[in-house]
Amino acid sequence: MPQPNIVFILIDDMGWMDLACQGSSFYETPHLDRLAAEGMRFSDAYAACPVCSPTRASLLTGRYPARVGVTNFIGGNARGRLLDAPYTRQLPLEQRSLAAALREGGYATWHVGKWHLGGQPYWPENHGFDVNVGGWDAGAPKSYWSPYANPRLPDGPPGEYLTDRLTDEAVALIRRRDTSRPFFLNLWHYAVHIPIQSKPELIRKYEAKAAACGLAGRDPFILGEPFPCEHKRTKRVVRRMFQSDPAYAAMVEDLDTSVGRVLASLDEQGIADETVVIFTSDNGGVATAEGSPTCNAPLCEGKGWMYEGGTREPLIVRWPGRVPPASVCAAPLSSPDFYPTLLELAGLPLRPEQHCDGASFATTLTGNRVPDTGNRQEATPRSSSLPPSVPPRDRDRLFPSPRALFWHYPHYGNQGGTPGCSVRWGDWKLIEFFEDRRVELYNLRQDISEEHDLSGDEKETADRLRDALHRWLDDVGAKIPAPNPDWSPAG
Repeated sequence: MPQPNIVFILIDDMGWMDLACQGSSFYETPHLDRLAAEGMRFSDAYAACPVCSPTRASLLTGRYPARVGVTNFIGGNARGRLLDAPYTRQLPLEQRSLAAALREGGYATWHVGKWHLGGQPYWPENHGFDVNVGGWDAGAPKSYWSPYANPRLPDGPPGEYLTDRLTDEAVALIRRRDTSRPFFLNLWHYAVHIPIQSKPELIRKYEAKAAACGLAGRDPFILGEPFPCEHKRTKRVVRRMFQSDPAYAAMVEDLDTSVGRVLASLDEQGIADETVVIFTSDNGGVATAEGSPTCNAPLCEGKGWMYEGGTREPLIVRWPGRVPPASVCAAPLSSPDFYPTLLELAGLPLRPEQHCDGASFATTLTGNRVPDTGNRQEATPRSSSLPPSVPPRDRDRLFPSPRALFWHYPHYGNQGGTPGCSVRWGDWKLIEFFEDRRVELYNLRQDISEEHDLSGDEKETADRLRDALHRWLDDVGAKIPAPNPDWSPAG
């Protein structure tokens, strides 16, 4: 069986509830709804970090951001009660990226869109991609309208919209591909990151929809606490309580149209059945700052926070004839898992020394029908509950099953969250906040909104999870922020 093509569509700042098939009643996403109907939708998929660059580094390396060293959005630097923890400001060249592994396995590798993993010489072309369209230092466009001021994307005609242009580039690559080789299209859109800009006719559509739904006259915002970081301490967190922003809804629809065009190009070329399509996001929707354009409810908070709204993401995978249509999977998984999964689906040797934090979910997608291309090695077992440095008897004592997932964000972002780390094991999730080392414990099956802290009632569970979290922090060499000697609560 030939190796499948791979289309990996990563959206910037799209929340778990930003798709109609995820439950949104305001945003319209017919093409993504169709993708979910034709593939598998994951209810408990996570980004490895509540901000972008760390998640992107994790996707490409199969490692947690703390192990790579990229723990903040590159260029970020803030302090409050704590100093900013040091972090690596580029994707190190010694990391053997997913693109490099696929290229060595015979794939043509194309990157289209946002990168934000360091300046030259750390751009996509130096991390295993044959083609780089639009990927450079910047984490957001100056404008979604041409001219783009992007050294890897020539300006288009006046009025050209960035999401449409990137889709044009992706479709062109598919149409002029070398048919003797499979391809890996890494389509990482800049949308829906700020600035929130979209086409006037689409904005008018959603203004009319908001009015028809009775949303136009309702104030969606609640004014919250002051920001905890010095650079925004004169401002306050502003939480959006329901989805109603017409410009953001227009951006979501335009992205949905983009996905539809890519899917149509696969149909046009007769290769839809030979192509794995993955759709996900790099962190949660922006719900507490920067205009608070979306709402992630029932999840708590959003981008930049350690709660579910910051890290739980939409994830859809389609591979006709291999992945069962209209299926839903509740197994928790995270960004490092894509590296071994895609190698296994491509029938290529796994690289456990590289994707040491990832666990393949290929058989979750296909049952036991992972294709044999003649190159595949036997899959290694799924990652253990804790890293190998923890003695096996302790791993079994702490977490006999299932597998634990970890997060580490030792920074103040721009959305109101504070530095912290967290672990999910089964239905349990524990968060530790570095400012005062307090912990919060939630049962996500019973309390997806993280409203009821059970750390006092379930002290044994909280202690076990905290112990596991600290062991993991030691194993990955996580940097912990130090107190800020100049901090004054009064400012």
